[in-house]
Amino acid sequence: MITTNNLSKVYGDITVLDSLNLNIKAGDLYCLLGANGAGKTTTINLLLGFIKPTSGSSFINGLAISENPKKTKKHLAYIPENLMLYPNLSAVENLDYFSGIGGNQLNKAQLEGFLEEAGLQTSAFHQRISTFSKGMRQKVGIALALAKDASVLLLDEPTSGLDPKASNEFGLLLQKLRNKGVAILMATHDLFRAKEIATHIGIMKNGQLKQEFVADEISLGDLEHAYLKTMEYKEAVL
Repeated sequence: MITTNNLSKVYGDITVLDSLNLNIKAGDLYCLLGANGAGKTTTINLLLGFIKPTSGSSFINGLAISENPKKTKKHLAYIPENLMLYPNLSAVENLDYFSGIGGNQLNKAQLEGFLEEAGLQTSAFHQRISTFSKGMRQKVGIALALAKDASVLLLDEPTSGLDPKASNEFGLLLQKLRNKGVAILMATHDLFRAKEIATHIGIMKNGQLKQEFVADEISLGDLEHAYLKTMEYKEAVL
């Protein structure tokens, strides 16, 4: 579970996150929409403990991040826009290495099982990551989350640059994790994918959470209208 209470981050006289309140429960997939500079990545960096808040608090599974940075990381998996893997190692070798760093020693069958569950084709298990498409690398990221048995998943623009098929496959993988009870926070620009996969959607602007919706209770057209209105964009006239 992910909770923030009036979480804020200020750099000098610039407020990049202003009193953010989130409550993402097990099995929720919360998509955070907003333009560049809205505060989405800052939110994720605060939850990861990469930066410290100016004020407010945040919790992972009830543990205060500021007081328990190492403990909270044990519950977390993180997939950024460009997942950093070792290009000269295979998918299995990368999964083995990063799982080992986390103290999780897995045998070959287990490693291959997690890659298969993440949707990576078996022919790619022992290929070098340097030959992988972005969509394939993101599947290795999902395998890492599965191997870690993470209860919280943070994603920062994970579908950026993916073709529609790969983006759809990634969305289906997130649904599987949600069904396992993982709490997911995904920062994205993709309104369509957010509507397709999210349980809840928030719209951020200038560091503030401006609007929130239950995904099943709003149409894609109404979501687009709310986003454009929040961003003060003029809607295209067809």
